[in-house]
This record gives sequence, C-alpha cells and structure tokens, in this order.
Amino acid sequence: MHPHFASFYQSILASPLENWIATIPSVLAHWESEQRHGDWQKWQRLLDKFPSAHQPQWHVQDGCIHLDSAQPELAAALTGLLKQFKPWRKGPYNIAGTEIDTEWRSDMKWARLLPHIDPLADKRVLDVGCGSGYHMWRMLEEDAQLVVGVDPSSLFFMQHLITRRYAPEVNMYFLPLGVEDLPASKGFDTVFSMGVFYHRRDPMLFLQQLKQQLVKGGQLILETLVVPGDEQTVLMPEDRYAQMRNVWFLPSTPALTLWLRRAGFSDIRVVDVDQTSLSEQRKTEWIDGHSLDAFLDQVDHNKTIEGYPAPTRAVVLART
Repeated sequence: MHPHFASFYQSILASPLENWIATIPSVLAHWESEQRHGDWQKWQRLLDKFPSAHQPQWHVQDGCIHLDSAQPELAAALTGLLKQFKPWRKGPYNIAGTEIDTEWRSDMKWARLLPHIDPLADKRVLDVGCGSGYHMWRMLEEDAQLVVGVDPSSLFFMQHLITRRYAPEVNMYFLPLGVEDLPASKGFDTVFSMGVFYHRRDPMLFLQQLKQQLVKGGQLILETLVVPGDEQTVLMPEDRYAQMRNVWFLPSTPALTLWLRRAGFSDIRVVDVDQTSLSEQRKTEWIDGHSLDAFLDQVDHNKTIEGYPAPTRAVVLART
C-alpha cells in the first residue's frame, strides 16, 4: 500500500468519510496493480532522487505556492528533475527555490472565486479534477480542516507527491481516481469542480456524483466553459473545441442554472464569467507543445481555431 493512501485512511477514521474505508482501499489497490502509464517506472525512480527536505515548510506569496526545504543549494539540481515531470499545467509553484511557471496562472481563477464562496475554515473540502493540487494548497491556506483531491492522471499524482515532500504533515490527500470511483459520502462541506464539466459525456450524471459527496446545505463550486445564450442554448462541438477532442457540452449560464435545478441544487448563483486571457493560459518552458494562443483564430481572438466562441469560463455556486 502506498504510504500516502495509508495516511489518508488514518485521517478519515471517526469522520463522516469513514465509510469509504470499506471500498476505497480495494479500488486504490487495483489502481496500483494496474498502473500502466509508459513513464510510471521512470517517474518512480526520479521521485526517489529528490532529496529529503530539511525543515520543510510552505506558504503562499503573490499567488505562488512556495515549498521550502531550507536548502537553497539544491535548486539547480531540482530544476532538471522537475522538468522530467512536464507538463506542469496548474500553478505557479516555487519548489525548494525552483520557479515553475506553469501553463495556467491558476491564482487568477482563485482570486476571482474566493470572495464569493463560503469560508473554508474547519471545513472538509473535495476538489474533483484537482490536477497537481494547486487549488488544494489554496484551500489549506483558508484553514480547511481536510482537503481531498481526485484526478485520474498518474502524472498529476506524481507532481502532487513531489510537492508533498516539502510539506508532509498537511491534512491534504490526492486520490488518483475519478469522482465515479467514489462511494457516496455526503461528508464534504464544500465540493469544487473546476475545468471538468465539459469533459463529461453525461453532465447530469456528473452533477449527481458531485451532489452525493455534499452534506445537506453544503456548497458546490462549479467552474466550466460556457457560451452565450438562453436556457436552451448548448454547444456540442462537431469534433474538437480549441483543439481539445474530449469536449462534449458547453451550456450557456442560464442552461447550466437549469441543469443544476433539475439535479436538485438550490441557491444557484453565477458569480463570475470571464473570457480566458493569454496572460492566464500561455505556453511556458514547463510544458511541451502549444497553449491557448495556438488554439484561437489568429485574426479574431474571440473565436477558436475551429470558429466557435473563444473559451469563456463561468463560476457557478449552488447548494444541496
């Protein structure tokens, strides 16, 4: 059993999530036995090369997660190791002196939504589609009691394990699973789902899966791509959207509000709508390939390269 998972099981004993212990260990054991990512063994070897942190600590400064080892002389060696785990999508991070200028300035999204959500202090929080865990650190910054992130990406799991080497005692855990793998808990005060909804073939089922993790009166923070229109407006791309193949449904904000009502949510509020800028998502040395600039019409940045409305993201709050 991976020690990260063992610590997680200890953390949920005598909590509303305790019922997960009946099923989650077998799901994670299956994941470990079936792990077949082509780079998995290489990543394991590289992870073992990271020096143990001396007096590990973390803090947030200007939106960047700083994970300190008190050994600045390690920065040059770590840079090469960290680049073996590209692409780094969400951040930014400073890991033991190495600045990781991630593709996304995720701090900008956090700044837009934080003023509108329920306080996270002393709350149990679930982040569905957590990536490497940038926003999980921001949730801890707000004094959340427990933060659990789920994301099926093996690379993101590895990136999270790297960051945890520099803050081993925090009550935050990454499960390399999808939300569909989680038993209903009704145990989280707050559930975040950011940048996932439009990748789901069945959006109504996904809303139910999110709802079954929330306590009565708990808050959902849903961030997703939207298009202009009324309650009946939904864009389903013919093939790709902004060069992404796995995009299924982009509703208008009125349509998304209707879907949330039909799923049984209440107190639904659209608190932010923002067209993604080239300063928020851009190519850096920490990713390979292209980023947003290459996915937009080169004459009219208000359209994607396929001719659809350019990526616009809404933050919608709802309550069970």
